[in-house]
Amino acid sequence: MDKLTVRKVETAKPGKYGDGRGLQLAVSPRGAKKWLLRYMVAGRAHEHGLGSFPEVGLAEAREKALDARRLVKSGIDPIAVRRRASAAIPKFGAFADAVAADLAPGFRNEKHRKQWATTLSVYASPLRDRPVNEIDTGDVLAVLTPIWQKIPETASRVRGRIEKVLSAAKAKGFRTGENPAAWRGHLDHLLSARSKLASNHHAALPYSDVPAFVGKLRERDGVAALALEFTILTATRSGEVRGARWEEIDLAAKVWAIPPERMKAAREHRVPLSNRAAAIVEQMQAAKVSEYLFPGQLPGRPLSKEALIKALDRMNVDATVHGMRSAFRDWAGNETHFPRELAEQALAHVIGDKAEQAYRRSDALEKRRALMDAWAAYCEPSSVDEKVTPLRRKA
Repeated sequence: MDKLTVRKVETAKPGKYGDGRGLQLAVSPRGAKKWLLRYMVAGRAHEHGLGSFPEVGLAEAREKALDARRLVKSGIDPIAVRRRASAAIPKFGAFADAVAADLAPGFRNEKHRKQWATTLSVYASPLRDRPVNEIDTGDVLAVLTPIWQKIPETASRVRGRIEKVLSAAKAKGFRTGENPAAWRGHLDHLLSARSKLASNHHAALPYSDVPAFVGKLRERDGVAALALEFTILTATRSGEVRGARWEEIDLAAKVWAIPPERMKAAREHRVPLSNRAAAIVEQMQAAKVSEYLFPGQLPGRPLSKEALIKALDRMNVDATVHGMRSAFRDWAGNETHFPRELAEQALAHVIGDKAEQAYRRSDALEKRRALMDAWAAYCEPSSVDEKVTPLRRKA
């Protein structure tokens, strides 16, 4: 006699619940629910997975269990049957790579193509050797839970890309049922909403505190401190600074031209360098060891994102690197008469609709130079030790 009801399945706590004749509902500590059928073949006990709830409901689970029991009665192991059927089903890794290649022409730049490849090969690595039709909610949670609160923005992207891959697998007939990576009505019941996660994701340093902070930065040795000050003075993103190459710098003209493939908006962004920003470039040039303006500890690699984060942590600053851009924007809006559009251009934000963008041919470099010079002057500490400790050239 059947023991489970739809209500019992929906509200089941972690543990195992029998439905009769070997059918069980297994609920993991994270709340993921999976159907199992226990049976005997040649005197040995076996456990056959029938899918996850809610992708497979109670009625469908009973039908699958009945079909499997018929195979057992005929002397056929249903697990062996499933393995033969799965041989024609692509693995998640290979299928994800194919989906990324199909979508690549629609990506804005090379950076986004690489991000797709990285998230699905690094963070979703536990899924790569699994057939796409066998991936369930528990598998997706196992990937997302460790990073969901630690790196929420990345975790959200990983979830969306897994959902995209599994939707493509369903469209090609490789899997059926609901998508186990879907957010609305599914994972939103099992994971915290992003709005409830780390509230200081882009916490900004008040611009009134920036001069004192820059003064403390100049008391520290090392590439990270210089890179962080350069990031503040140029109001650019940390990834743009960390990936800066010498070929992008025109020190004579005091201009840093960031190529489109490294920009979020996929457009070249010219950054006017203030005297202090140019001085940092000259200081790094004296210790030049690689193609990168701010080299990392590993040969041929740029400074890591973690290096900048650790620099902030060591200084006990309640702000993020990205939040320094907010400090610049608040200062420009509250303390200057520079036009709003100029500050937005300095941040490499897209201004206006497509028609306005088509008529906006100039990037107002010299006007922005005046803005960035004023920002550099504001960031200058009230008392500055003019003695600069030169970086030592690495062996």
